Amino acid sequence: RGEPDARATPLPEVTTDWCLPEWRALDEGTCYLLPSEASGPPRRLLVYLSGVVPPTPTSPQKEKVQRVVAAAARRAGVAVLLPRGRRGIGPSTAKDWWAWPTSPAAYAAHAASMVAEWQRARETLERALGRGFERTYLAGSSSGAYFLAALALSGAIDVDGFAAASGGAGGLVTARASVPKRPFYIGYATGDPTSRAPKALASVLTASGWPVRAVAHSGGHGAREEYLDEAFAFWSALEG
Repeated sequence: RGEPDARATPLPEVTTDWCLPEWRALDEGTCYLLPSEASGPPRRLLVYLSGVVPPTPTSPQKEKVQRVVAAAARRAGVAVLLPRGRRGIGPSTAKDWWAWPTSPAAYAAHAASMVAEWQRARETLERALGRGFERTYLAGSSSGAYFLAALALSGAIDVDGFAAASGGAGGLVTARASVPKRPFYIGYATGDPTSRAPKALASVLTASGWPVRAVAHSGGHGAREEYLDEAFAFWSALEG
């Protein structure tokens, strides 16, 4: 998987307002970021799912997540894919925003196609780099954390590690006992009114035998660099 391939292909030139300036667009709905060339070809890939984001060229939600993920990924020396969700499936207060399927009906309608899109994006990036990634992780915050928790518990995606920040209740799908139990980091803030959800997820995973690290920070809701820093450290420690 990690062997270099001389048949590398160039990445496409795509313009989209989904990606802020420090990111590049892989396609209309997927941003990517590569570490500095000085660190060599990236061997690890992070797929990150943001919270709900308004369909505008710029927004505080988009800017915060892309800034946070870029900073943490550069420290870790990993490549990143940042896909967007679907419009029309968001919460009632943000129905037309870019969002993830967090109801049973929306999950059944969209989850499989979304995972397939991420796989195609990963393969495009691997072809461009001329080598496969040795490790792939799935992380997300808020709405993205709820969705990835459902994917993990149902076995709809198999990656090397998960990280849920400021979200991630386990009640969206029926947990399957047979799914691979990958390292699962959970980060939340004590001042977040939704903090019961990640605590509940940690309890479900721990009781089912998953390797879990749950960490509480001060502050409120949302993506934070500390969560990703701790997740990378947790994954690396278990990988040896």
